Amino acid sequence: MEKNNTANRVRKLAQPLCDEQGLFLWDVRFEKEGSSWFLKVLIDKDGGVSMDDCENFTRPFNKILDEEDPISQSYVLEVGSPGLGRELKRPEHFEACINDLIRVKLIRPRDGEREFIVGLDSYDKEKIYCHLADDEGNPLDPIEFEFSECAYIKLYDDYDL
Repeated sequence: MEKNNTANRVRKLAQPLCDEQGLFLWDVRFEKEGSSWFLKVLIDKDGGVSMDDCENFTRPFNKILDEEDPISQSYVLEVGSPGLGRELKRPEHFEACINDLIRVKLIRPRDGEREFIVGLDSYDKEKIYCHLADDEGNPLDPIEFEFSECAYIKLYDDYDL
């Protein structure tokens, strides 16, 4: 529970700076990897973020973290993009990805399948409403998933780049 509280405290500190810099605060994670703790701040903007965006955010944000001192232990700060296959967790993530293809992985198989590539149509507190698509991305049958049955939901990242 503590790491969620830490991430929420840091999110509140990061949001005003993101707003000021025209960035979208995608996620804040406070995670232990091996013996080290990592504070990961994932930012985005239309057209994607650059190394300059990350650097321009990191410098003033380091000062904010030093002043506010929301984390009592040592940690490594990482600022970066959520990436192509970004996980959708928060309402604003789903809102930003309406009409995009997403990858839904279920905890238990449905009709023998655990993974679906679908178009995201809408969402509410309990479900996402999607459509199956043909190979060209044309909508076919509607399908819905309850959040409770999903292992994860990510933006589809297998496009030919």
